[in-house]
Amino acid sequence: MHQLIATPYNGTFLIARPGSKGGMRISRSLYEQLASAAGSSSPLPSWLLTHARTAWGVDLADTVMREAVLVRLETRLGYGRATYEINKGCNFNCEHCYLAERRFEGLPWPDKVRLLHLLRDAGVLWLQFTGGEPLIDRDFVEAYTLAHRSGMLIEILTNGSRLHRPEVIGLLRDLPPHKVTVSLYGATPDSFDSLTRKQGAFKLVEKGLLAAREAGIALELALIITRHNAHELGAMRALADQYGADRHEYSTISPTYTGTPEPLAAQAPGFLDRTSVFKGCPAGHTFFHVDPHGLATMCKVGRENPVDLMTEGLEGLLRLPGIADAQMLRTGGCGGCQLSGTCRVCRPLAKAYQEAKAPLNTYCRHGSEEAS
Repeated sequence: MHQLIATPYNGTFLIARPGSKGGMRISRSLYEQLASAAGSSSPLPSWLLTHARTAWGVDLADTVMREAVLVRLETRLGYGRATYEINKGCNFNCEHCYLAERRFEGLPWPDKVRLLHLLRDAGVLWLQFTGGEPLIDRDFVEAYTLAHRSGMLIEILTNGSRLHRPEVIGLLRDLPPHKVTVSLYGATPDSFDSLTRKQGAFKLVEKGLLAAREAGIALELALIITRHNAHELGAMRALADQYGADRHEYSTISPTYTGTPEPLAAQAPGFLDRTSVFKGCPAGHTFFHVDPHGLATMCKVGRENPVDLMTEGLEGLLRLPGIADAQMLRTGGCGGCQLSGTCRVCRPLAKAYQEAKAPLNTYCRHGSEEAS
């Protein structure tokens, strides 16, 4: 099992350690030094030993290259990040969910293996497992293990309801993720279970957070602010502190990615995000999304003209930048807008809001006080 990863990343070369923050940018010559010794019984070079001790407090002096360092090969594709929606199925039924449908379906295991190899060969270093709820997929443990052993730094985006299970905690202890991000939907059973429409959901998540903290797994809490829990925001922040987790707050609820309005009913009045001006996005260029059937798109929202990786392979990704650029054009009500340079959302998300006939103030400066 590797302790360190040496990898190309967006035109540079990095040293990273699974489950740990921080890394080291290295020159091509140092990367090639490691690549030439990959899989051998050669000792680690002194500069790498020093960095491992300094950055992560790890002494690798008694290990050899094949035991300690996984060297990832260069690829002609520059996709450093990807999200994998392994299964849209979910054991919650959240009122605010952006998924149009939550079906329990996906690729058979042999195709998942092929897909994960394609992600590796596309250059993906940072991989987010998402859903639906990824931990309910029958192949999650095997898929996570393969991705980790392929040299990917993994984030799991989860509702936390199955995080307490021994097979999950054991997996994450043995093969540490970069982080596990748990969505927090309230600070009490009443608010939490109301939003998720799942009795007992809050207790399950508390159990998972406790197990993760005790196992030393890096946690982040996504505080989802809605009409059910806005009055508990202080208590939600306190919960994050209690579990030693980083936290981020999200209060803007979006329509489904297919442009239907149902999730907007969960919006908490007075809690619209005042996000910064949208200044572009690398989606489709250095980042992409894959759905449960191996269809690659620019992101989770911009799903037009998907690339079928299972039939086209890596060659299909060469078309993705053009597909992404086409979706970013300001059309369908935004063309010629005098405020387009100060938009808070990207074009694919604005399109979903427009199709849902959402109020302008939920996504457009024409609906804000600044525009009046």
